[in-house]
Amino acid sequence: MRIVDAHHHLWDLSVRDQAWITGRELTPLRRNFTLEDLTPELRAAHVRATVVVQTVTVAEETPELLRLAAGGGAVAGVVGWTDLASPQIADRIEGLRELPGGGKLAGIRHQVQHEPDPEWLVRPDVLRGLRALAEAGLAYDLVIRPHQLRAAYEAAAAVPALTFVLDHLAKPPVAAGELEPWARAVRAFATLPNTACKLSGLVTEAAWDTWSIEDLRPYADTVVRAFGPDRVMFGSDWPVCLLAASYPEVVGAAWALTEGLGTGGREAVFSATATRIYGL
Repeated sequence: MRIVDAHHHLWDLSVRDQAWITGRELTPLRRNFTLEDLTPELRAAHVRATVVVQTVTVAEETPELLRLAAGGGAVAGVVGWTDLASPQIADRIEGLRELPGGGKLAGIRHQVQHEPDPEWLVRPDVLRGLRALAEAGLAYDLVIRPHQLRAAYEAAAAVPALTFVLDHLAKPPVAAGELEPWARAVRAFATLPNTACKLSGLVTEAAWDTWSIEDLRPYADTVVRAFGPDRVMFGSDWPVCLLAASYPEVVGAAWALTEGLGTGGREAVFSATATRIYGL
């Protein structure tokens, strides 16, 4: 089976600081993580293509990721960043597409999880930007917390031509073992046909040192049932996942969590969904 890793990151601290890496518990992430570091893990796990995702709200990062994608290797798509609220967003998207690797621009993401306004996604200027993404044929990655799922639903309902991809299941409280109200909100979001979800980030929402497959299963089962395999895609969230699990452990966990789907369902989760939505 051809595996696509639909969500990972790369950074070089000599090029740009990652200001979000603070505190003792994140110390393992305070070093460079390059495609050269990831490539042996991809080969060992039979991952044939990846989508690299932005980490910082800095305009210069996306052109760098596009150049990396242009250089060959496993990176088949880039989810970058641009200012959704800018009146010039259509021109900025066009500018990104004209850069080396611009043909691999697959989507845009903003760190909505850090926005203090819970209604940020439905601001008029943001909705205008989301419509511009739809017109450009891009997807929109949602990195949000459970309390922001209602606004995500409203935004997706308001822009039905745009595919909204929910990163990390909206970060449910796995470590606390709580399903509600997250499960109700994510099921509501999934009722919209222009939504999808990444099976990613669960190990770092669990207890890092003691998590088990059974800790993750209720959350994975919820999204697979809500979205269906054709709207779920595997993502490693490397290197952030390394706080709780190795790359092989993350791939193995996703494989175990999809054991009931059969060959066709697993093909969707591990390859077809990402290939279709991101145009890989």
